[in-house]
Amino acid sequence: MADKPKYISAGGKLIDLTIPKVMGIINITPDSFYNGSRASGDAEVIALAEKMLRDGADILDIGGYSSRPRADDITVEEESRRVLNAISLVRKEFPGAIISVDTFRAEVAQKAVSVHGANIINDISGGETDEKMFEVVARLNVPYIMMHMKGNPRTMQDNPQYEDVVADILMWFGKRIVKLQDKGVKDIIIDPGFGFGKTIKHNFDMLERLGDFAIAGLPLLVGISRKSMIWKSLSITPDEALNGTSVLNTVALLKGADILRVHDVKEAVQAVRLIQMLKDKS
Repeated sequence: MADKPKYISAGGKLIDLTIPKVMGIINITPDSFYNGSRASGDAEVIALAEKMLRDGADILDIGGYSSRPRADDITVEEESRRVLNAISLVRKEFPGAIISVDTFRAEVAQKAVSVHGANIINDISGGETDEKMFEVVARLNVPYIMMHMKGNPRTMQDNPQYEDVVADILMWFGKRIVKLQDKGVKDIIIDPGFGFGKTIKHNFDMLERLGDFAIAGLPLLVGISRKSMIWKSLSITPDEALNGTSVLNTVALLKGADILRVHDVKEAVQAVRLIQMLKDKS
């Protein structure tokens, strides 16, 4: 088992992964499942970005396509209209920010990085939806977050099944990591995709065995913020799921998460700091 890289390079900056990082979610969508992450106008985008950076976000993840279960499809033109303007706004207002573009479309990723200033590509389909994505990532030479999703947002929760959820996802990652590395992509981050084509049981199985993903030898991103594995399990709503999110983020940190993708930055940063204090004492 190879050791994970301690650093990744994004936008000319080295991101130190010896201390877990926090990625704040900014959705330029009208229908994302948690309305606290939505920003509908320029002023809201800037205000949300400013708050997240002030609260300690290391990365801002900006997306224009809702990936909630059974979300409506939108055109590449509509996604581009939403997300590229937002990235440009954040880049202008906060020139030192590290920005990730949340898209599975190579065309959007290309423009977001080469024209509008994004530093990282975050692809929920792991390159399966757009066969050009790996070529774009290699050409742009930026970090690539490769998430596992079974199906697509409209179908992914239609009775997803696995022989062994962790083993199956690791096998899927292995094949795609080889393809990326053959193209010369160096900075790869893996995301097992909590809630994307998984039942609640699958999600908790993955969390329990999160340490198994270290076999890939790559940084691990975990995105469980306010997801249904929390609020359905507790019979609450996404709006009430902050405490549950903090609990499971803490578990993820103890089991090796390198990046937390969250709606609530301040609370995640606090969890990272406390876990680091615990580890520093051991």
